[in-house]
Amino acid sequence: MLSLLLLSCTGDSTDSAQPFVFAAPTSHPALRGPGGPAVSFTEDELWTNCASLPGGETDAKHHNLVVPYRGHLMMPWVPEWSIFGGVSFFDVSDPCSPVLVGEGTHDRLRESHSLGFVHLPASDPHAGDYMAATGLHGIQIWDVTDETAPEMLSYLEIEGILYPDAYARVVLSVFWQYPWLYVAAADNGLMIVNAEDPANPELVASYPIEPALRAGGVFVMGNLMMVSSAEGSEAVLLDVSTPDAPQPIGGGRFLTVDGAGEAKETYHANTAGNYALFARKEGGGGVMVMDISDPSAPKYLADSVSEGNGGYVFYDEGFAFVGESSFATVYDLRNLPEITEVGRGDLPGDLDTFTPYGNVAILSVDDDAEDDIASAVMPWSTEPDLTGPSVLRIVPEDGATGVATTTRIGIAFDEMIEPSSVFPGSIQLTDEGGVAIEGWGSGQENIASYSPKDKLEPGTTYTLSVMADGVLDINSNPTEETVTTTFTTAGP
Repeated sequence: MLSLLLLSCTGDSTDSAQPFVFAAPTSHPALRGPGGPAVSFTEDELWTNCASLPGGETDAKHHNLVVPYRGHLMMPWVPEWSIFGGVSFFDVSDPCSPVLVGEGTHDRLRESHSLGFVHLPASDPHAGDYMAATGLHGIQIWDVTDETAPEMLSYLEIEGILYPDAYARVVLSVFWQYPWLYVAAADNGLMIVNAEDPANPELVASYPIEPALRAGGVFVMGNLMMVSSAEGSEAVLLDVSTPDAPQPIGGGRFLTVDGAGEAKETYHANTAGNYALFARKEGGGGVMVMDISDPSAPKYLADSVSEGNGGYVFYDEGFAFVGESSFATVYDLRNLPEITEVGRGDLPGDLDTFTPYGNVAILSVDDDAEDDIASAVMPWSTEPDLTGPSVLRIVPEDGATGVATTTRIGIAFDEMIEPSSVFPGSIQLTDEGGVAIEGWGSGQENIASYSPKDKLEPGTTYTLSVMADGVLDINSNPTEETVTTTFTTAGP
């Protein structure tokens, strides 16, 4: 069980000559923008698009997800064949009147299905703000320290990645559990990159998934990884206790099935703590929910059917947001296994992506955009979000024993978080004597990661604290209570 406890901070960070101590939970890097939407809407204003988010002059009108970073909305705009693309930062505090803050471009960026972030403080030799994305022949890392002029910093080409292949031999998504960058590379399987130095990422290992599974999405909570298939009906759970050597989990490969137990093809996936969410492509669209609380025995939990054709799926405080090609749907998952439809959005084009962003959602098409609109803002809830992110799951699990000394900690929240608010202060790891364990913090969508800089001691019990007033959501609402868990490392 997760326990709730209010803890005081251990002090501010000091230089390396002194014992490491945690910073105050509230001392995250200053936000550079106002955060998420701060505007209320009437019922009549819901489900109607109120603004567009344009890319730069070379925008091919192929858009995908949007994410928060340091108080701004960040939007990539690039087609899958990558003629030329870029990223833009917007102030969306008034979401129906978005303001462009800055943008950068590059000719080898590729359609982005996921983006990972890390903020490294001034004391770090690689200090700055960085974003990991998919590249034409591999992965790119961007320097986003200056939000008015983000720029591509490094480009790692991966052997076997083909252009202009759209699905079979490409990079489809990334997950940055700093310093490890995991790459879902379709039929090439999984690639592991050491990106501790964002300017010089290094491919250190590959993991071919057997039997073959076209790796479309990769999601990492601590030592638990899920790889979903692109346009397939399978997913696999892997143990990444040794970060550069994934291992299969017995029983962890599973079919995405409906209520009748029939395997159904899905387009993309996501996670929400104990849930794996899938956008159904076969058999009428909708959302499918699998229970992955026991990685050795994933099981069907719930599904719904629409007349759509699933694209991408995101989770926000009990709701699933699914792009269904010709429309987009919000589903209420708060009373599983019952799923109810809340409402729908519309944007002309191939509407695959529907990203929650506070009380609005961003509709994005990745082909056939009309009127030069590839992303639109749509209010879906009347009031701005005023509640902080809640913990859904922590890996290693509370009370776990035999944990690898190379473990990293993953915290799944119930909504997208502000990545820069994950740092050694908002997340705190201590040993049996209360000694602070120095580490790196990073965030991606609704998952926070804490990676100890050194191996942990064997046969030792550690306490993980997700601190009150630490991790922020899109609207800068902080966690409300401290959540603590313990785990014990394997003996000598």
